[in-house]
Amino acid sequence: MDGRIQDVLDTYHTMIATERNSPRKLPPGGRDGGQDQRLRAVGPETGQFINILAGSLKAPTILELGTSFGYSGIWLAAAARASGGRLITMEMHDYKSAYARDMAVKAGLADHIEFKVGDAVEMIGALSAGIDFVLVDLWKDLYVPCLEAFYPRLNPGAIIVADNMLRPGGDDVRRYGEAVRAKPGISSVLLPVGSGLEVSRLDRG
Repeated sequence: MDGRIQDVLDTYHTMIATERNSPRKLPPGGRDGGQDQRLRAVGPETGQFINILAGSLKAPTILELGTSFGYSGIWLAAAARASGGRLITMEMHDYKSAYARDMAVKAGLADHIEFKVGDAVEMIGALSAGIDFVLVDLWKDLYVPCLEAFYPRLNPGAIIVADNMLRPGGDDVRRYGEAVRAKPGISSVLLPVGSGLEVSRLDRG
C-alpha cells in the first residue's frame, strides 16, 4: 500500500476500534432513516483478503454491494488500480457514499471508483454483463435478491465474497449460502475469515 492509502486505512482503523469499544445503538429512523453512523466495516483481515482476491484478476470489474462509509472500497479500489480494473460501489444513503468518496479522494483512488446511490437490486439490473468480482455486504435480507440480480451478469471465473456468514449469521445468510451453492457452475466454500466469508467462483466454462 502506498502512503496515501495507508493513511486513510489507519484513519478507518481508529474509527473501527472506537466503534467496537462503544455501545451499540439503533439509529433514529431504523436502517432506512439516513442517520446511521456505524461503520460496520469488514475489518483489516477481510480487507486484506478481498484485496488479494480481487487483485489476482486481470483488469476486473468489481461490484461492491454496500459502500457504507467506504472502508472495504479502499481495499477493493487499490486492487482495481493495481490490476487495471475498476470498482462500482452501491449504497442506499447518499451521505455514506459522499463520505466514502471523500476518503477515496484522500487515498488517491477516486478515479478508479464509480459511486452509485439507490436500491441495489434495481441498480444491478441496470448494469451490463461483465462482472468479475462481487463483495456482498449490505442488509442481509437483500443477499439473495442481489444474487439473483448479479448472477446472470457474471463473467466466467468471477469470484463472489459474502460477509457476515458466521457473525451475526442468521436465516438470511443461511438462505444466501444455500442459494449461491445451488447456482449452476458455482463452487463455494465458507471460510472463518473475519465475520465469516462465503467465497464462491463461477466456473470458467
